[in-house]
Amino acid sequence: MQENHLFEYAIIRIVPKVEREEFLNAGVIVYCRKPAFLQAKFLIDKDRLLALFPEIDLQDLQSHLQAFELISAGDKLAGPIASLDVASRFRWLTAKRSTILQTSVVHPGFCKSPAALLEHLYQQQVLC
Repeated sequence: MQENHLFEYAIIRIVPKVEREEFLNAGVIVYCRKPAFLQAKFLIDKDRLLALFPEIDLQDLQSHLQAFELISAGDKLAGPIASLDVASRFRWLTAKRSTILQTSVVHPGFCKSPAALLEHLYQQQVLC
């Protein structure tokens, strides 16, 4: 029988005008201590973003989202944060911030497969 793993996740949100607190879900980040799993998955819906926020800089947004992905993967190209342990990287990525990219509150649960959970949450929270 496959073991249940405690996981935590947050939704990655694009917040073009922080003062208005309007956002669009763009991705998901999932952390599971055992196995050591941390992965982010995102999508930039250019048509939707430009319809809602025509002044948004899509290239800048893409580079910020890729930083989330690189830090999650522990890629050294992402700088010193990427060399932290998995839990610390997740906490850093999900910390409260007042920038164009923010995360929701962190939600816990149990799952059999963190990778399958990531895909499920991505489908449910980003693509729908």
